[in-house]
Amino acid sequence: MARSSAALRSPPAPPPSAPAGDFDPAMPDAAGFLGTGVRKDLRRGRGTLSNAAGRYEPLARIVFDDGWQSLEDLPPFKTSVQLDATRKIITRNESPDISFDRSINPYRGCEHGCVYCFARPTHAYLGLSPGLDFESKLFMKPDAPALLEKELSAPGYSPRTIAIGTNTDPYQPIEKKYEIMRRILEVLEHAGHPVGIATKSALVIRDIDILARMAKRNLAKVAISVTTLDPKIARTMEPRAATPPRRLEALRQLSEAGIPTAVMVAPVIPAINDPDIERILDAAALAGAKGAGYILLRLPLEVRDLFKEWLMANFPDRYRHVLKLVRDMRGGKDYDSTWGRRMTGTGPYAWMIGRRFEAHCAKLGLNAERTKLSTEHFRRPKKGSEQLSLF
Repeated sequence: MARSSAALRSPPAPPPSAPAGDFDPAMPDAAGFLGTGVRKDLRRGRGTLSNAAGRYEPLARIVFDDGWQSLEDLPPFKTSVQLDATRKIITRNESPDISFDRSINPYRGCEHGCVYCFARPTHAYLGLSPGLDFESKLFMKPDAPALLEKELSAPGYSPRTIAIGTNTDPYQPIEKKYEIMRRILEVLEHAGHPVGIATKSALVIRDIDILARMAKRNLAKVAISVTTLDPKIARTMEPRAATPPRRLEALRQLSEAGIPTAVMVAPVIPAINDPDIERILDAAALAGAKGAGYILLRLPLEVRDLFKEWLMANFPDRYRHVLKLVRDMRGGKDYDSTWGRRMTGTGPYAWMIGRRFEAHCAKLGLNAERTKLSTEHFRRPKKGSEQLSLF
């Protein structure tokens, strides 16, 4: 009854009820489909509504009712995991507006399903959709620990803090089974190499033993992302991530173990979760966080249409208002990728968010001191065939 058709044609025109110039996908039809999207019962527990092809694909696939196949025959989206045979694990960057120059991503794609994730467009490089494919077709890097040890042992390697969790979450649900992140931490601990972790998963407390030992040598810090304290909004935005109370409890346990912690209010979505900024900071400070940061909503490439689709489905009454505020903070555009502005935006509303954040951090004593990790303990791992030093 429903099939996927590939065609070289433009997407359907917006329905009359949608704001002109804003809404791209068609509204649900009688069968429950949403334009290029997927029926609700088939994507239960997922963040996005559709699975449109990535920007590099020559064909656009559109689901439509052809009267032949039963709706019950369509399978739901299930998580699949494939091997990623990467040859290098440390990714370098020269971005002037972020605090690290190297990072590690144990996985590609993320099952948390955060609708706003700026990493979604990277799935287009694999010929997959940044939509539902990004959160259901995952790739793991089982050789990451061995590759990391090899790269750290290179003669010209100079240690600086490695960031983990900057693209996809290293503690997403499949980490519980594969434990790639834990083995990476074991390599870093053995080498005395500093690491900064960002996550929105409570699974990070599994590795408190390693992180606490590293923290005693000033080698580790953890930032946990808390976007809202409203459980309904959290489940809508981040369907398979830990609940806000569990993230705050993880902050508390990490802090009590002596691990430097921070809270990330990321992303701040105007008129959706920005009223929660002060409450999140209060709760995080109470849990023991010593630092805090925020990032304004980013809508690069395919994320823009995925977010608009999600916004219309979940907050139709706020659709116009949210997008107007987003554009007010992005120079009239949906997104401005200019370095120095992409994280915090511009304009009066962006300025107000920044001042609210800074004022409340000052009130709570957050960011009074910055945690600078040490490289003095670094010892280059010995290669298997390398002779050990006599002394």
